[in-house]
Amino acid sequence: MQAERRPDTNVGPSNVNSRKGNQRMSRLKSSRLGTVDNRLSAAVKKQQSGQQMNVTETSLPGVMLIEPRVFGDSRGFFLETYSTQRYAEAGIPDTFIQDNWSHSCRGTLRGLHFQIKHPQGKLVHVMQGEIYDVAVDVRQDSPTFGKWVGVTLSAENKRQLWIPPGFAHGFAVLSETADFVYKCTDSYAPEFERTLQWNDETIGVNWPLDTDPILSDKDRNGTTFDKLETFATSP
Repeated sequence: MQAERRPDTNVGPSNVNSRKGNQRMSRLKSSRLGTVDNRLSAAVKKQQSGQQMNVTETSLPGVMLIEPRVFGDSRGFFLETYSTQRYAEAGIPDTFIQDNWSHSCRGTLRGLHFQIKHPQGKLVHVMQGEIYDVAVDVRQDSPTFGKWVGVTLSAENKRQLWIPPGFAHGFAVLSETADFVYKCTDSYAPEFERTLQWNDETIGVNWPLDTDPILSDKDRNGTTFDKLETFATSP
């Protein structure tokens, strides 16, 4: 902002020229400084954004593995589990409306769930323990319809998985216990929930379990893929 110009009762030609020259020089310096500052700011932001997390698309397009940057020292560690701007830039929406937390014992298997109406996108990670997390494409218009992907998420590796709407989701607990936390893009609507049978032969998920899983009645009686109501088009 330029300083307010005060009235000058002793303004001669040389003083006017000198003042104009000084003003031009001041504007030029300010412009150059602003350009440099903006470039540095953009470079720093770009560097910070790149360092903050690593996002990798899985074999199912749209399902993404997120590896946050962890800052650790002798006191412990710090990491950013969510940032609206940063995650939106990675293709993950900023419309999460609910956070959920489940605690499960070893051998528990939850899934494979989705909602045929009010479909949910889920950003999931593990606070304590280890799980095997699975997404299944249930969109009929998708080239990967009926395909699945599985990743190990744990408190140790601190990875996250983004499962967009249009996928069934489930997980099995590999540790003694596990605390599983996830963000949702829509509310739970039990009347529209569908459950794909966890061990459907057509899908063929390779769950890394040594014994039969611990299941709820709902999951034990899940629907086989050939009879499952799925999305005619991608939600």
